[in-house]
Amino acid sequence: MKRIIDTPDAPAAVGAYSQATTDGDVVFTAGQIPMTPDGELLDDEPIATQTRQSLENVKAILEAEGLTMQDVLKVSVFLDDIDDFEEMNDAYAEYFQDNPPARSALEVSALPKGAAVEIEAVAAQRD
Repeated sequence: MKRIIDTPDAPAAVGAYSQATTDGDVVFTAGQIPMTPDGELLDDEPIATQTRQSLENVKAILEAEGLTMQDVLKVSVFLDDIDDFEEMNDAYAEYFQDNPPARSALEVSALPKGAAVEIEAVAAQRD
């Protein structure tokens, strides 16, 4: 049975989507842009700062479900400029130092609200 995950520790959904959903075994986060939980958009910040905020949002959503970043199986990173990959990757690595998840990173023509990065994750509940 699908269940919605919602936490005030990450930005509220601003459209017809949920912060995350789960079937009790797997958690799917929505794409997280560099917006603080109180709605401040960090779109003018460097890509490293935007990456960290996006991952902090993912982390907060997972923590609301009792999970950590180590429970993440797969991450998708969307960049509006693939030339930002190295700087994004350095910030990203801070969150996945041991046993990193599978990941895709790709360039897209635009992201919501003018953000430079959007990150979504799939995590598994622990036994």
